[in-house]
Amino acid sequence: MGFEEMGMGSKSALDVMETSTKVHFSGLYQKDGLDSTRPEQIVEEEEEEEHGEPFVIGVAGGAASGKTTVCDMIMQQLHDQRAVVVNQDSFYHNVNEEELVRVHDYNFDHPDAFDTEQLLCFMEKLKKGQAVDIPNYDFKSYKNNVFPPRRVNPSDVIILEGILIFHDPRVRDLMNMKIFVDADTDVRLARRIKRDTVEKGRDIATVLDQYSKFVKPAFDDFILPTKKYADIIIPRGGDNHVAIDLIVQHIHTKLGQHDLCKIYPNLYVIQSTFQIRGMHTLIRDSKTTKHDFIFYSDRLIRLVVEHGLGHLPFTEKQVVTPTGSVYSGVDFCKRLCGVSVIRSGESMENALRACCKGIKIGKILIHREGDNGQQLIYEKLPSDISERHVLLLDPILGTGNSAVQAIRLLISKGVPESNIIFLNLISAPQGVNVVCKRFPRIKIVTSEIELGLNDEFRVVPGMGEFGDRYFGTDDE
Repeated sequence: MGFEEMGMGSKSALDVMETSTKVHFSGLYQKDGLDSTRPEQIVEEEEEEEHGEPFVIGVAGGAASGKTTVCDMIMQQLHDQRAVVVNQDSFYHNVNEEELVRVHDYNFDHPDAFDTEQLLCFMEKLKKGQAVDIPNYDFKSYKNNVFPPRRVNPSDVIILEGILIFHDPRVRDLMNMKIFVDADTDVRLARRIKRDTVEKGRDIATVLDQYSKFVKPAFDDFILPTKKYADIIIPRGGDNHVAIDLIVQHIHTKLGQHDLCKIYPNLYVIQSTFQIRGMHTLIRDSKTTKHDFIFYSDRLIRLVVEHGLGHLPFTEKQVVTPTGSVYSGVDFCKRLCGVSVIRSGESMENALRACCKGIKIGKILIHREGDNGQQLIYEKLPSDISERHVLLLDPILGTGNSAVQAIRLLISKGVPESNIIFLNLISAPQGVNVVCKRFPRIKIVTSEIELGLNDEFRVVPGMGEFGDRYFGTDDE
C-alpha cells in the first residue's frame, strides 16, 4: 500500500515529513506540538496516572461519513483492551409536544439539539471509574425514556462518537485523541439516502428536503469548522484501513506506556505525536538510507535531551528586559555533565552540546556480549562528577544490564542516585523493570516503550544495531 492509496498524492515520505505539520504520513493529518516539561505539569501528569484515567478518543465528522465504521474497526482491533463506544446521539433532548407536531422542521444537526451537560456529567463519571446508565434515544418517538438505558462500565478506552463532538470545548478537553472522519459530500448524501429509506422507511423526497434544509447548512456552519481541532483526519473513512491500523498502534503504544509509567513514577515517556511516530517509522525501516537514519535520529534525540533537561532542578531568577520591566523566570542548573555509553551513546552527544554549551562529557565502555553487559572496559569521567547532575546517554535500553553497570560506576564515583537522568530513544519493558527496581531514584526519559525482547535478547520491534546504522559500519 502506497501513500497514493491514502489520498497523499505522489509525495514521498521525506516530502511529507518536511511539509507543514498539518500534514503527515499515511493520509493522517495532525497538529504537532509537545507539552513543556515544567515541574508543575509533571506533578499533574503523575496524579492523573494514579487515578488510572481511560484513554478517550473523539470521533467526529459529517452524517454518514463513516464514523460508526471507523469506531467499529478500532473496537475490533482493541479486542485485548476494555473499550466502549459512547454515542452523542444518545444525548439528544426530548422533543416536546409542540415540537413533535412539526418534527420535520426540527433541526437534529444543530448543537442545541444535544444535552451536552448530561454528556459531560456521564463522561466525568466514566473517567473517575464509575459505571453509568446512558439513555437509549428512540428516533420514532424522539424520547430518551422509551427504552431501558445502556449500562456502560469503566474502560481502558472510551470512544466518543458524534457529528458535533468537537463543538463544545469542554467536551474536547476530555479527549486524548481527536479524529475527524472525512468523506466526499456526494458519498455522504448517497449513504444517507440509502440509510434513511431502507432503515427508517422515509421517501427520497423527504430525505432530500431535510438534507438541503438542515443537514448541509449544519455541516457547513457547525461540523466542518470543528475539523481544525482534529489531531488526525481520516480520508475515506472506514475504507482507509492503513490509517486505522496506525491509529490502533498509537493507542496500544500509549496504553502500554501509561501502564508502565503508573508502576514506575521515575519513568517519563515524551508525549507521542504522529510527527514523532513518523520519525520512528523512518528510523526503524530497514530500507531507510544512512543519511535519513542519522537526520531523523538526531531530531528524536534532540527531543529526548530537551525533555530530560526539563527534569533538572532550577532556581528562580529575575531579569530586566529591554523595556525596563522585570521578568521573573528561572535559572538553569549549572553543575551538569553528560556521560555516553560507547559507542552508540556518542550519537547523542551533539544534541546535548547543542542544548548545553561547553558541557563536559565523560565516556564509559562496557563489553555487551558474552557476559550480559557486566564487564567494564574503559571509563573517563570528569574529576568533579560527584558534584554534578549526570545525563547518562544510550539510545537503546534493552536488557538493562549495561545500564546497571554504568549507573553502578557513577554511584561508585560519588554521584547521588537522584542526580542521574538516563536518556534513550527506545526502552524495552524488561530493561525498565531492571533499572527502575535496582535504582528507584534515578529518572529514565525515553521517546517510546517497545514490545519487549526476542529470544536473542534484542529489542523488538527495535531498529537494529543503532551504532552500526548511525556511524555507517553495518555491512549493508
